[in-house]
Amino acid sequence: MTDTSQDRHYTENVQNKLKQVESLLNKLALLEKIIHRQDLPREDRHSLVDTLAHRQHLAALRLKLDSLHPADIAYILEALPIERRLQVWDLVKTERDGKILVEVSEPVRESLITSMNREELDAAAGRLDTDEIADLAPDLPHDVMHDVFKSLSIEEREQLHAAISYSGDSVGALMDFNMIHIRDDATLELVSRYLRRFDELPDHTDQLFVVDRDDCFKGVLPLNRIVVNEPEVAVGKLIITDTLQLHPDEKAEQAALAFERYGLVSAPVVDEDGKLVGRVTVDVVLDFIRTGTENDLLNQAGLREKEDIFAPVWESAKNRWTWLALNLCTVFFASRVIGSFEGTIVKFVALATLLPIVAGIARNSANQTTAIILRSLSMGQITRDNARRLLLKELAIGVLNGLVWGGVSGLFAYFLYHSVSLGIVMTSAMLLNLMVGATASVAIPLIMQKLGRNPAIGSSVLITAITDSGGFFIFLGLATIFLT
Repeated sequence: MTDTSQDRHYTENVQNKLKQVESLLNKLALLEKIIHRQDLPREDRHSLVDTLAHRQHLAALRLKLDSLHPADIAYILEALPIERRLQVWDLVKTERDGKILVEVSEPVRESLITSMNREELDAAAGRLDTDEIADLAPDLPHDVMHDVFKSLSIEEREQLHAAISYSGDSVGALMDFNMIHIRDDATLELVSRYLRRFDELPDHTDQLFVVDRDDCFKGVLPLNRIVVNEPEVAVGKLIITDTLQLHPDEKAEQAALAFERYGLVSAPVVDEDGKLVGRVTVDVVLDFIRTGTENDLLNQAGLREKEDIFAPVWESAKNRWTWLALNLCTVFFASRVIGSFEGTIVKFVALATLLPIVAGIARNSANQTTAIILRSLSMGQITRDNARRLLLKELAIGVLNGLVWGGVSGLFAYFLYHSVSLGIVMTSAMLLNLMVGATASVAIPLIMQKLGRNPAIGSSVLITAITDSGGFFIFLGLATIFLT
């Protein structure tokens, strides 16, 4: 089965689970609605609801939820309106609350945490590993975090303090402390006996991390080497020393690229003194990549942050204001560009019908280029040395597209309005605006990155403003020069 078909199968599977939960919720709501319509005293109606609903549908819904993976429950919660979301959340077993909170998106997590009291939050966080608590820390109330710290051992407190001290885009934020490390002077027999003491190995354990007496990292020992070698062989003779080592302060993007490039399942995290402090696993890297992709898509659309699709109207509207305001300014500017050529448009009404073509083609071409630039930036492929060559290449593409599609547009204008001059103006404007769009689509992301900003944030809005206003100015300016 290919990756695409696997993804499709998973999506269909989790969507079917959502439909099943929604069906049970609908049956429950219908039953309660019918009972409330009965002409009975309020106390009797409440008693009837409690008896019938629990017996017929509530238990079935709880049983269904108990059978689902925390990630599937998180998906379902995100897809439900707030009232139903909280109804489902109340039915989830308490011991799984923490795992589900880690899985859901931040906006949905906030709505769930708001509905929980201090004791519930303490219990949910108390069942998590320190790296998972660190993920929840920004959303948990201070008093809950205080309770959590008090409940941890000294070693776990140090781990949690270290985890929350790293920025969200660093390797330290992805780090997992649940790992197995062994000494380099041990034999494989000792290692095997040590591993058998575990009820189960930590997830994604494909290799053991080897350290010396001072916990300094020496290398890794793949699990398959333990199986195929004699028990009396020393670990030090079998370890791989030439292996990728991550550092807590490194950018998480670089770690993600390394995992993709080398097909890693896990990698050690080593501090500046060479000591092993944690590991990064492929599941966390995939979550980071997915989240980064989602954020980039939102940022390109001008959204400041993720939003709960069922959030209150006011909150969702505010999230979209910043770039809408900027877009409004750019549109007004574009309208003033058109207004300054009002006399030319009055003489040649055909110009008004051709304006959207000049702007639209350049906008689409620029957005294509921007997508390529953003991807290359995220992979670290654009450097100071090759940036100029990349700009020249995109300008050359703009010239080629301008000659081809500008020529087509010019012929189109000629056949419509029987004006050779108008056709030439159309071709020239298309050529120049495509070059403007190519320059902007390369320059804007590079400049924003140099300024320390996310190059994906609002790039499409800025490029649209430049190609629209620039296209209007170029087209109408050439028309004023050559047609009047």
